[in-house]
Amino acid sequence: MKILTLIAGVLALLLLLLAGPLYQAEILGLMNAFFAMRIALILGAVAIVLALIQVIFMRKTISWPATGIAVLCAAVAIIMPLSMMNKAKSVPPIHDISTDLVNPPKFVAILALRADAPNPAEYQGEEIASQQRKAYPEVTTQKYQKTAAQVFDAALVSVQDMGLEVVNSDKTLGLIEAYDTTTFFGFVDDVVIRIQSDGQMTMLDARSKSRVGKSDIGKNAERLNALIASIKSNLN
Repeated sequence: MKILTLIAGVLALLLLLLAGPLYQAEILGLMNAFFAMRIALILGAVAIVLALIQVIFMRKTISWPATGIAVLCAAVAIIMPLSMMNKAKSVPPIHDISTDLVNPPKFVAILALRADAPNPAEYQGEEIASQQRKAYPEVTTQKYQKTAAQVFDAALVSVQDMGLEVVNSDKTLGLIEAYDTTTFFGFVDDVVIRIQSDGQMTMLDARSKSRVGKSDIGKNAERLNALIASIKSNLN
């Protein structure tokens, strides 16, 4: 049984770790990648049960190193998918977050890169705006007592520091477009920043939208909050 426990634990971890890279390599579709993670979770649970059986009923013949490795692998295979599922349940199933819900910044240069994206570039309006207001009330237009040029420079530095790939930066128009690629699945999310001045204040609006998937599990809101915090830091 110790061999079976070790196999179940290691296989669970391998399935989990390979789900993302296999999707990025286009060997697995997105649904199959998620299915692989579910199988990993089940195998991990099986490994834990087998390990418990050995600890309770087979203590004299148990291999503690092998069982320890199996439990460790199984724990990772269980915790990561459960964490993602819990996060998905705690946030609305949306993937387009903007500081301006009435007139969101529009993608321009980045539209060509989104040509084949399942999610359209157009903002879906009140359908998602109402959900965002409840879930992320802190994501709003930012106002600064700085010049538009200063805010633009700070925003561009923040985008670069966060590792986003800049597609377009037009200081005259006050427009920055970039995209971010998530590590595990390689999902691409697009970001657009709009900077405007009314003479006394400079206003910054930003928008982050996923190219694939119905729910972003809160990633776009997290990105905008991090971006806003970074810009504030750069302006101080």
